[in-house]
Amino acid sequence: MNKREEEKLRRQEEKLEKEKARIQAMSVYEEEYASCAYICGIDEVGRGPLAGPVVAGAVILPKDHTILYLNDSKKLSEKKREMLYEEIMEHAVATGIGMVSPARIDEINILQATYEAMRMAISQLKVKPDVLLNDAVTIPGVDIPQVPIIKGDAKSVSIAAASIIAKVTRDRLMKEYDQVIPGYDFASNKGYGTKAHLAGLKELGPSPIHRMTFISKYI
Repeated sequence: MNKREEEKLRRQEEKLEKEKARIQAMSVYEEEYASCAYICGIDEVGRGPLAGPVVAGAVILPKDHTILYLNDSKKLSEKKREMLYEEIMEHAVATGIGMVSPARIDEINILQATYEAMRMAISQLKVKPDVLLNDAVTIPGVDIPQVPIIKGDAKSVSIAAASIIAKVTRDRLMKEYDQVIPGYDFASNKGYGTKAHLAGLKELGPSPIHRMTFISKYI
């Protein structure tokens, strides 16, 4: 091995050690509740868009396998999220997804719909968690101890994993919607109020997946 190769290997090892340290720092809540057999992270995506469902993820990570590069899903590239999604789904003890429709959001409001999606995600888990690590909220109607963590998707590996599976699930769905409901650029904007989306909304009117309570000022 020449000097250049040795230097490259050294840099790779340093980078890997740095990432391990970052993940360790994101595992403080998991370590605090290490006596619990099943620690579940909960997060949601899609509270802000004008169209599409709100989606919640629930993930119980294994204690004997560390998944590197977990982070707040918004801080990851689409390619990285997709790769991590596959790794989470392969290694997690249990995962759950909850999805609440635009019509239901209009009926009960986005906060209550978010809680509903989270309860659905928890109910999809094949084992019952001993504790829930939630991104910022306390979920009503749940009989499991909860720990709300502000900006939890950047502070807890379990919440980060939940944010990733929720984000990938919702993004894939919005791309599918774009195939059957063209004109709003859903594949790119995922239902958020971009210029192209608002132009489509003004030209075509609301689609079946628009949240009527969110778009009243645009139409």
